[in-house]
Amino acid sequence: MCTVFILARGTKYPEANKNTASKEESMKTWRALLIGLSVLMLMGSWVFRTEAASAPETIKVGAVVSLSGPFGSQGPEQRVGYQIAVDDINKDGGVFVKESGKKIPLELIVLDDESDPIKLVSRLETLNSTNKVVAYLGGFGSSMHAAGAAIAEKNKIPYFGIAFALYSIHQQGYKYLFSPFPKSPQQAVGHFDLLDSIPKNIRPQKIAIFELEDDWGKELSGFWRKEAAKRGYTIVSDKKHPLVCKDFSPLLIAAKSAGAEALLSLPTPGDSITLMKQMKQLDVNFKFMIVMRAPPGDVWFKAIGEAGNYVILGGPGWHYNVPFPGAKELISKYEKMTGNKAEVMSSSVGNSYTCVQILADSITRAGTLDRAKIRDAIAKADMMTVQGRTTFNPDGTANMPFISVQYQHGKSELIGIPGPNTKPLLYPIPKWSERH
Repeated sequence: MCTVFILARGTKYPEANKNTASKEESMKTWRALLIGLSVLMLMGSWVFRTEAASAPETIKVGAVVSLSGPFGSQGPEQRVGYQIAVDDINKDGGVFVKESGKKIPLELIVLDDESDPIKLVSRLETLNSTNKVVAYLGGFGSSMHAAGAAIAEKNKIPYFGIAFALYSIHQQGYKYLFSPFPKSPQQAVGHFDLLDSIPKNIRPQKIAIFELEDDWGKELSGFWRKEAAKRGYTIVSDKKHPLVCKDFSPLLIAAKSAGAEALLSLPTPGDSITLMKQMKQLDVNFKFMIVMRAPPGDVWFKAIGEAGNYVILGGPGWHYNVPFPGAKELISKYEKMTGNKAEVMSSSVGNSYTCVQILADSITRAGTLDRAKIRDAIAKADMMTVQGRTTFNPDGTANMPFISVQYQHGKSELIGIPGPNTKPLLYPIPKWSERH
């Protein structure tokens, strides 16, 4: 329209009362002007249609999660978190993309990896070749993310990994891997910060480590040992156990014999229940206890009842009582969508929501749907999310508040971070014989 206006303004219009131009010349001038205007209008219409055609109807984002298999309890929760975030963004029209000059809705495509790394790889390749997604949203477990990160790097597609703490993956030079989730070094520091928060005169000094024999178990146990040595704690019992462990009695008896006052452990969710049952049967008592990957509160307390109290989960990444903007609204939407109460929601819901928040903000800042430029924008992210202010390091690990949770009086409670719903750490753990 501006071009047409400028040309029209510069044209000398013929006037009937002027004797300097004949009627025929006037008609020629008008015809030329009309032809020129028609050409410009056609060109403008063609440009408009071309620009409109270049903007996709939706921005496709692919999530590969475990809806079945060993990790199947987490996949549905992650899908809910991703979907709520997409719905929240789309209710305002979507994500503004500068090169298209408008907001474009997000389209979430969810596939089941069946808790199988090989199927995960296949699903990610499908999302790239068939769906042309601009980003990958990951599922659950370090072993799964190790496979996913490699494919994302090959395809040069930004990849968000949650619910995995393995630090070593981030030391392989990947540029497209981002994980707003605490890694082993941050978790070990957080665990010992909790220990240090206990008054010195009653603080436990003798520690037992139950090392899970997988990549994460070995890595986290190594950082536990470093923090213990740095802060003056003594490791009196240091034992290993397999990924599937049905008998913790040798480890428990060794810890009891060594006089261990605190336990640091990382069993699988199912084996966490076995550990607690055998601990009670053998009357092994700890004053302080971290059982990483203990299952959600409803599963935990249904399985072992009062025996589940006092256990700490250090580093789940999120909790429904966090004091961050948008958390309360997320909980309300979760309850409405699933029919479940907040008390049973997985921390994966908040982690998943955060990923979409960061992705949408990064696309807007990039101003394009070019994957490489979106990747660069994610690397520079600095924003408040439902899990607090979040930024990324050059290796794709995140800087964010460290969350700890303790099971208290049959509920999952937030501890160790300031907030209106934060509870104090319950310490020391009563002996089994003193519990009611």
